[in-house]
Amino acid sequence: MKIILAPMEGVVDYTMRDLLTQVGGIDQCVTEFVRVSDRVLPAKVFRRLCPELLNGGKTPAGVPVILQLLGSDPTVLAGNARKAAKLGALGIDLNFGCPAKTVNKSKGGAVLLDTPELIHEIVKAVRIAVPEGTPVTAKMRLGNKDKSLAFDNAQAIAEAKADGLTVHARTKLEGYRPPAHWEWIAHIREQVDIPVTANGEVWSWQDYEQCREVSGCDDVMIGRGLVARPDLAKMIKHQQRKEDDAALEWSHVLLLVERYLERVEQDIAAKYVHGRLKQWLFHLQREYTDAAVLFEKVKKIKEPSLLRLALHD
Repeated sequence: MKIILAPMEGVVDYTMRDLLTQVGGIDQCVTEFVRVSDRVLPAKVFRRLCPELLNGGKTPAGVPVILQLLGSDPTVLAGNARKAAKLGALGIDLNFGCPAKTVNKSKGGAVLLDTPELIHEIVKAVRIAVPEGTPVTAKMRLGNKDKSLAFDNAQAIAEAKADGLTVHARTKLEGYRPPAHWEWIAHIREQVDIPVTANGEVWSWQDYEQCREVSGCDDVMIGRGLVARPDLAKMIKHQQRKEDDAALEWSHVLLLVERYLERVEQDIAAKYVHGRLKQWLFHLQREYTDAAVLFEKVKKIKEPSLLRLALHD
């Protein structure tokens, strides 16, 4: 059973991966997507979005990180996958699920689910381009506007010799609205002969158990659930082993938030720092009432130094 930290653009960056994997329970991470258009990107782009390449492809806690690519040109994607593998990427994941309008307008992400043939070409080209020992996986939604091509897309990915498939159990049109249609993942598993990972609406141990029962997948990818509750993966593992373990108290989560703010201040321009901090607090308030109180306290603050004071107040 494996728990994978999902790629979330602008949320699960290197710093977030570092902090969450230090909490424990996460077996693998996937980077924010590297957007590919018309050329092979320089090494600095890969290392900016995946600094783990300088650490053997792992977070400081030792958790492997897979590099995700987004684009629509099979040849260019293959060239970038080859480059990433040479730089030390432990695996290549292909994004067929991003619902963002700006991405879809550029023929990337979930809109590709309207063209299973192109998805097959992309996966096949990337699989051929990277060394045999480097896994090539894909992440897809159930469809773009509807689910009519869900099986075609999954089969296209499997027949192109992908090593695994993660299914976000909603269409692009459904966005992130519950429910996640885990039963569709079960049907997809019947159609393909590669490992399938379930994704969508896992917020608790009970959700994981239900997802596993309905989808038939032991492996699960979690995004918002882990951002909202940093110890979720650890608690799921403890529950599965029938071990007692106390949940992470708010005081410990606040220490993570403080470290996050300190790191973000070092990495991005000051005018964007407040947005990143409030974004995490917004997610955390789902699980921690203290996070909601803190969010209200800082929501109008933009100066990083004042944010630091508010966290310690």
